[in-house]
Amino acid sequence: MARSALAFWIRAPGAGEIRPTDVADPGPGDVVVRTRYSAVSRGTEAVVFRGGVPASQYQAMRAPFQAGDFPGPVKYGYLNVGSVEDGPPHLVGRTVFCLYPHQTHYVVSADAVTPVPDTVPAERAVLAGTVETAVNAVWDAAPLVGDRITVVGGGMVGCAVAGVLAGLPGADVQLVDSAAERAATAAALRVGFALPGEAAQDRDVVVHASATEAGLARCLELAAPEGTVVELSWYGDRRVSVPLGEQFHSRRLTVRASQVGTVSPATRGRRGRAERMELALRLLAHPRFDALITGDSAFAELPEVLPRLVGGDLPALCRRITYPTE
Repeated sequence: MARSALAFWIRAPGAGEIRPTDVADPGPGDVVVRTRYSAVSRGTEAVVFRGGVPASQYQAMRAPFQAGDFPGPVKYGYLNVGSVEDGPPHLVGRTVFCLYPHQTHYVVSADAVTPVPDTVPAERAVLAGTVETAVNAVWDAAPLVGDRITVVGGGMVGCAVAGVLAGLPGADVQLVDSAAERAATAAALRVGFALPGEAAQDRDVVVHASATEAGLARCLELAAPEGTVVELSWYGDRRVSVPLGEQFHSRRLTVRASQVGTVSPATRGRRGRAERMELALRLLAHPRFDALITGDSAFAELPEVLPRLVGGDLPALCRRITYPTE
C-alpha cells in the first residue's frame, strides 16, 4: 500500500514547486523515514537550480536519490535528517542522516542511513553532508600538526573546512573572505579571519572554496613555495581564468581538485564512505558548527526561499528547512 508524501522539485531552471508523491511500503531491509530537517547546500544546489550543470556532467553530478534529470524537472538535494518510523528494530525510533532530497517521508535501504550520535542535536546533523565534504578535503590536503593553513571562501563548505581544521593541534587556521561579517563566523569556529588584501602569506596549505576567479588567484598568491592549493569550488558551466604566469610558475605550485564523490586517495585503502560519514557526524558534536546555520524556513516555503537564496536576496551559509511534525 502506497504512502503519501510531499517533495520539492525543480520544475525548470529557476522555478520550483512542491509535488505530491507516492512512497511504497518498505521491503525487507528498508526503512521508512519521516523527515525532521533538511538543508539547502547553497553552492551546488544554486548551480542546479539555475540550470548550470554542464551536459557533460549530468551523470557525475547526480545526487544519490535524485529523481528526474538535469536541467529539470528534477528532485535534488542531499542533506536530510529524520526519524525512522519502520524498519529493522535497531533503527526504529532512531534519528538518522541520509543523502536524500527535500521530501516529507521516504523509503530507502537501511544501509543508506547513518544513525546520528546522541551527542549531536538533530538540528545540527543536517550539516553532516557538508562536513563530510570538508573531511575529504582535509584528507586531500594532508595538513601537518602546526601548519599554517588558509581557507579562501567563507561559504558553507569553506566554513565547514575551517571548522574541521580548527581541531588540528598547533595549526594556525585563517578564514579569508571579502565579507567582513564572516569574522564573527570565524570567531565562532575558533579560527582567525582576514579580508583578501590582508591575508597571511606563505601558507603551508591553502584550500579554495569561494568559486570565484579572484579567490583562486589569491590562493596562488598566498601559498608557500612548492605548496598546494586544494580546489573545492564547483563552477558548473562557468569557465574561469587562472594566472599561471605569476606565482604559479615561480613558486612551483600545484592546484589539485577535491570532490566528495570519491574518497580521498590518502585514505581510500583504509576507509570507505560509511566511515567518512560516521566521522563527520562525530565531529558535529562540537557546538562551533552551529555557526554555519544562519536561518530556518518551513518546507512549504521552499519554492519561494530557494530563488531568494540563489539570487542573494536571502543571505545564508546553511538554510535549514523544518518539516511538519505529523
